[in-house]
Amino acid sequence: MNLTITNLSKTYPNGIKALDNVSLEIPVGMFGLLGPNGAGKSSLMRTIATLQEADAGSIMLGEMDVLKEKEEVRKILGYLPQEFGVYPKVSAEVLLDHLAVLKGITNGKERKELVKALLHKTNLYQHRKKNLGGYSGGMKQRFGIAQALISSPKLIIVDEPTAGLDPAERNRFLNLLSEIGENTVVILSTHIVDDVKELCTNMAIIHQGEVLMQTSPAEALKGMEGKIWGKSIEKDELEGHKQKFNVISESRIAGKPVIHVNSDSQPDDSFHAVQADLEDVYFSTIERESEAVTA
Repeated sequence: MNLTITNLSKTYPNGIKALDNVSLEIPVGMFGLLGPNGAGKSSLMRTIATLQEADAGSIMLGEMDVLKEKEEVRKILGYLPQEFGVYPKVSAEVLLDHLAVLKGITNGKERKELVKALLHKTNLYQHRKKNLGGYSGGMKQRFGIAQALISSPKLIIVDEPTAGLDPAERNRFLNLLSEIGENTVVILSTHIVDDVKELCTNMAIIHQGEVLMQTSPAEALKGMEGKIWGKSIEKDELEGHKQKFNVISESRIAGKPVIHVNSDSQPDDSFHAVQADLEDVYFSTIERESEAVTA
């Protein structure tokens, strides 16, 4: 059951064009939606999740019209927004049970087994009696996935799920998402390139409301082979190199700037070839679009 988005557009009353003729084909599995903050990712997620209307275009989940059959879509949708609230003085077990009732699971025995299974799946069973106000950020995110899985969804949307998590919690969360994505359409919206690199078999890059690229991480990397060059420089050389070369990213190693340049050939003898990674693909794509806009 693929999710097919065709020519989707959305402009807010303040004039901001959040989505500009967006088209995507999203199959079963983990799909990464990469883009900087303000790129339109959350607007797209909210529209797919039936939380806002589109101005134009269509979204089909298999044979289901997402924009017209909202109630039916919500029955098979799991959604973890970027920020979600919990009742701090309620335990995970009690709140999951309550949410399951709201989802229409009225059989008490069935509900109890479901809640138990979800708590085990998200590694929260040992903390089931603890009030949610005492949960860490990662535990709250895992609880968010537990509530998103209540109705065995066919489509799951997670918006910036690992932002602010420590490395251990991030790994737990990504492993959980990877397991879920084996039989479900899972859209991972993020600005963290490593999340997509580690999880997703398909991806798209969105910027200023437009889809700049849809491909697989492997194909994206293949297109960058032999085009990324690296160099360690002094701090006061950075601006000069930016003016002279197509610098797509900069990082620091032991406090010293290291730049990556996108070029079909070696910029000069001081540069060395670098194995391209998904971050290079991302920054090159965004940089190329920015140059086209200003040209």
